[in-house]
Amino acid sequence: MIRGYARVSTKGQVLGTSLEDQRKALTAAGCQEIYEDVMSGAKMDRPGFDRLKDDLAAGDTVVVTAFDRFARTVGEAYIQVEEWFKKGVRVWILNLGVIEDTEMGRILIGIMLVFADFERRTIIRRLQGGRAYRRATDPDYKEGRKPAYTKEQLDLAMDLLGSRSYTQVVKATGISKSTLVREARRRGLHKESPFAAAAAGNV
Repeated sequence: MIRGYARVSTKGQVLGTSLEDQRKALTAAGCQEIYEDVMSGAKMDRPGFDRLKDDLAAGDTVVVTAFDRFARTVGEAYIQVEEWFKKGVRVWILNLGVIEDTEMGRILIGIMLVFADFERRTIIRRLQGGRAYRRATDPDYKEGRKPAYTKEQLDLAMDLLGSRSYTQVVKATGISKSTLVREARRRGLHKESPFAAAAAGNV
């Protein structure tokens, strides 16, 4: 039986590695059953992966889109593949190839995993380098989730607070009152503008 495994760290995952993307790739590879987890690879408690390992039998094939879907390091991946070999299970890593329990297969898995890990680390370094460059060149750059509102939208909302209540500005801009209050406090408007301070109690 061909069994696929998909994992993401969070429900919102970048294009190409989301659960939906992995499902499509695994289905296209002929997987008859797909096991899934939504959690960090650093966590040991992976119920979907545990079910996969329990269900595997000699002659089965495990399919994953990349080795880091089931292992955190090259060493861990190699140990896991060795365990599957002992059960008579083939391993198909879609971005590397099919690996079988042969002398050449063992050599290939070692080489391929090292190159895959190198590629992963290179991508991480590039991302970190890009973030460092943005921090150094863009004073407004912030890491993490993209802000819900642009600086221009917040500037306009703060201008409106000079002559309108929070409730009126919420209706005009669609920005929540809690966001407006937080931004006004951050800019010190609740102290500088008596109207804004009084309006903070308006619902």
